[in-house]
Amino acid sequence: MKREIISRPAVVEPITDCSISDVKVWLQTQAIQHNLRWLLAHADDGVIWGELRDGQLVTSDSVVPEVSPPLRAETLQQARLFAIHAELLLWRDGDNRWRARLIRDAAEGEDYAFTDAIDEPQILWGTDPQPLANGFTLMSDGAQGLRHAIPLAVRGKFDESSRPLRLWVRHYLQDDESGFTRIVASRLFDVKLEEVK
Repeated sequence: MKREIISRPAVVEPITDCSISDVKVWLQTQAIQHNLRWLLAHADDGVIWGELRDGQLVTSDSVVPEVSPPLRAETLQQARLFAIHAELLLWRDGDNRWRARLIRDAAEGEDYAFTDAIDEPQILWGTDPQPLANGFTLMSDGAQGLRHAIPLAVRGKFDESSRPLRLWVRHYLQDDESGFTRIVASRLFDVKLEEVK
């Protein structure tokens, strides 16, 4: 696959209100405020997917708790809320305090931190989809035994050479002091089912 450098001016904003008593409520509020659709969270006890639907953050633990843990501040390592135009990243710093930042597309005439970018599809594991309630699908990977519940409807069975799920990542580029172009920041912007060839 050929990577093409594209012009995508972006702004980086710190999120200053990180006083979190209920992490799911905080994430839901941020998703609504910044118009973010998807959630991908990593916790000590597993992966949590979610989607903002009608103002509610619906998470994978609500449909398959035996595979997906609930969103809990005690076990959450990091969470990403994202959509085509922006991503909010929540993480813990070295002092175990919450930190968050937003990378979003720059508005016309707005000062920006990054200009050039490359978009990259990351293959998500899962060859054997099992429909779940509420529009989720449990994706299993045969030989690995890996499972995660994604908030998309996936049908069919796929072999290991044609995993259909893609997590799209935008990498922002800058030249360093030596003149080398490097990836300096990345954000998620979409998750979708690709056509299997």
